[in-house]
This record gives sequence, structure tokens and C-alpha cells, in this order.
Amino acid sequence: MSQLLNYKLEGEGHTIVLIHGLFGNLDNLGVLARELKKEYQVLSVDLRNHGRSFHSDEINYSSMAEDVRLVLEHLQINAFTLIGHSMGGKVAIKLADIERERTQNLIVLDMSPVAYTSRKHDNVLAGLHAVMEGKPTSRSSALQAMARHIEMDGVRQFLSKSLYNNDGVFSWRFNVLAVEENYWNILGWQDIETLSTPTLFVKGGESDYLLAEHQTHIQKQFSNVKAHVIANAGHWLHAEKPNEVLRAVTKFIQSK
Repeated sequence: MSQLLNYKLEGEGHTIVLIHGLFGNLDNLGVLARELKKEYQVLSVDLRNHGRSFHSDEINYSSMAEDVRLVLEHLQINAFTLIGHSMGGKVAIKLADIERERTQNLIVLDMSPVAYTSRKHDNVLAGLHAVMEGKPTSRSSALQAMARHIEMDGVRQFLSKSLYNNDGVFSWRFNVLAVEENYWNILGWQDIETLSTPTLFVKGGESDYLLAEHQTHIQKQFSNVKAHVIANAGHWLHAEKPNEVLRAVTKFIQSK
């Protein structure tokens, strides 16, 4: 029997599935969930090795997409819109590929369906290890340990949402070692067969995850695709410009 991901289900109506990115959890897209659940049923999940979901040595997009599919099956949800940010965007694309009939819309937040070739998280991983090795007894000392490696306070605050008090020692909910072992799988990508599902790529105007040079890869894999740029936003576009992202998302869903 496969393990079921931890999930949260709110609201009613057409189901929108929210899928977080690397080192995140189901609360990361909460700013979208809070508004969307007023008109839709919103399913938020903790991906494997994240949040309160199970840990596994295996991390790849086929297995992560299958995990989410099993939750949809468990809840008997037969038609849905997928919204994924960053790594969660790739999970959403893979799930749309597996569930072509049931995916009504696909929205990818600041991620390209390409294999990235440069490491982007070495400072983050060093900060996570500093916490694991330091065995901090308070959240503030965990943040101090991270600060030696992670310059941006916003990144430290984001990561700290996955700290918990484990018998007096602050520990990570996500599986740091499995992420390291599978890091190139996470950066990687296997092209999908051309998908005709209505798809929207939303780019943070200042982010380097979704670039003009990726356009040919996108057009090869998606035949019904639009793009929207959120000006003055980076990779965390939904946190920086929630209203603009929400507007782009709802306009796209309602235009069908």
C-alpha cells in the first residue's frame, strides 16, 4: 500500500491543486489558497520528503506526480486545475502529462520544463547542515547558524517554517540528505509528449528560472500555452506580488 501525502482540503467547487517548491510545504501557497478557496475547492499537499509527508530515498518527477495522483484518487477528484511553483511546477507538468484527460488547466509559477545545469542551492544546503550539526535549542540560534551561509533574511525565514522542536532540538521537517542525493534529478527534466491542456507560465520579471532561451522547449512540449510576466518580482512571485499572481491565475481559469 502506497503512503499518502499529507494534504489540506478547503472550500468547494472545481478543484485547484496547489503544489509547493523545494524546501517548502503546503502552507507556502497559502496566500493563493486563502483567496481561491472562496470560489473553488483547494487541495494543498506536502510533497514527499517535505512538510508532514513521508520520507523516501527516491525523488524524481514521476514518483512525485504519482504521489499527488494518489491523493486525488483517494479523494475521488476526477477533474482539476494544477498550480505548481518552482519544483512543484515540474511536478504539476508531470502530473498533467500522466492525467491528460482529467487536467483541465495547468499553471506553472516561475519554472521551465528544462534541465537546469548549474547548482542553485549550495549555500542553502550549507545552512541546513549548519543547523543539523549545531543542534540548536531555539529557533533564533537555528537562524543564526543559517546566517553564516545564507545571506538573504527572506530565504532564512522561508526555510525556518520547516523547523520543528524535536525533543528540545530544532530539526528540519524536510529530508535534507535525500534532497542532496537527488539534487540533479530535481534540477533535471525529461521532455513530455506535446500536451494540449490549456497552460499558463507565470514568470517573475526579475527571476532567472524562466528565460527567453527556454521558449523552444516550452513550445515543443505545450501546444496550448500562454505566458504572463509579473513585473518587479523574483522567483517568489506569489509571496512578493500575491494580488497580481492571483489575478493572472483566476483570469486564466475563468477564461476557459
